Amino acid sequence: MRHYLTIAILLSVLNNQVLFSQTPTLSEKAQISVLTCSSGDELFSAFGHTAFRVQDPVLGIDVVYNYGTFDFDKPNFYLNFAQGKLIYSLSRRSFEAFLYTYQLEKRWVKEQVLNLTAKQTNELFRFFEQNHRPENRDYPYDPLFNNCSSITGDVLERHLDDDINFKASHLKESSTFRQLVHKYIPINSWGAFGIDLAFGGITDQKASARQHMFLPYYTMYQLRNTELSGEDIVMRERTILNYPEKSDQSTFLTSPLFWFCILLAFTVAITLLDKKHQGRNRWLDFGLFFISGLAGFIVLLLWVATDHVVTNQNFNFLWLLPTNIIVSFYLLTKKQLPLWLTKYLWAALGLVGLSLIFWVFRVHVLSPINIPLMGTLGVRYLFLLKKI
Repeated sequence: MRHYLTIAILLSVLNNQVLFSQTPTLSEKAQISVLTCSSGDELFSAFGHTAFRVQDPVLGIDVVYNYGTFDFDKPNFYLNFAQGKLIYSLSRRSFEAFLYTYQLEKRWVKEQVLNLTAKQTNELFRFFEQNHRPENRDYPYDPLFNNCSSITGDVLERHLDDDINFKASHLKESSTFRQLVHKYIPINSWGAFGIDLAFGGITDQKASARQHMFLPYYTMYQLRNTELSGEDIVMRERTILNYPEKSDQSTFLTSPLFWFCILLAFTVAITLLDKKHQGRNRWLDFGLFFISGLAGFIVLLLWVATDHVVTNQNFNFLWLLPTNIIVSFYLLTKKQLPLWLTKYLWAALGLVGLSLIFWVFRVHVLSPINIPLMGTLGVRYLFLLKKI
């Protein structure tokens, strides 16, 4: 069965290539719809997906324009991602090939057919074809402000001008970008921990109804509450693939909070032993200072040395001091602690407190998962002060 389906998909792709050698004029029966796909198991698919579908039964066209295409095998993919220079592309696939992926992953797919005139349909179709040209299809990706879902609103606004009205009455409360992310990734997960560590204070700003559309589910909700020339932009909606929503399969024993609490307990135990025996575990100090300093250095780099927007105003480096890297080697190699370390440790404790103040006043919201880590560093800072 799968063999025959693969052949059908290949034939469909070849047929589409022939059809689009020149952009045809769509018939009166053509329609354009927005496809929303549910969350997947991988972190990059945890928020779902959005794409455009163009159908014309007269011309035999049924293709999906997908702004969420990326290639792990591209040269310097991970380096470009770290620098905020990740390039995504618009791809065009047959609807059968697109749907086949979600059938394999058992993810639901819903379709919203747009209430467009024949002229608007053809204008959008020509735009997709023009945008799909090799010289036009690539674009700089941003997870919050320029992704496969937010582009949906951009495309509709660009081609439907002032006739489109994105209403906000469907939103029961105003949320920040960070709060919206947490609705799809549990706070006590490694993915959320990494995201919260990398995201800066800019993500703690309230998102407008239009900005909610960086999430595919909210794009679907928004289209239900959008008007075009005074009428609902969604002509009809249906479920194409019906699978249950993916659920979080992780347990507390595998969560970051559990392991960070273990680290805190371990640090407290070693510190009590050090105090009892009038000693100092140099490897513990080295590990804590080096790893925290390295994390702080990366956080600071993401803010000042990359093109990422979401990492701006990231004050996590205040409690994850980058200079801890240098201090870690002093703590490892020097049995007698230098006197200047006293002022340094007081400053480090003060910056931990400042980070908490920033959290209270929502300058930069910290993840609760950070509390055991901050406590771990605080315990060792205080011990070293007394040791000196």
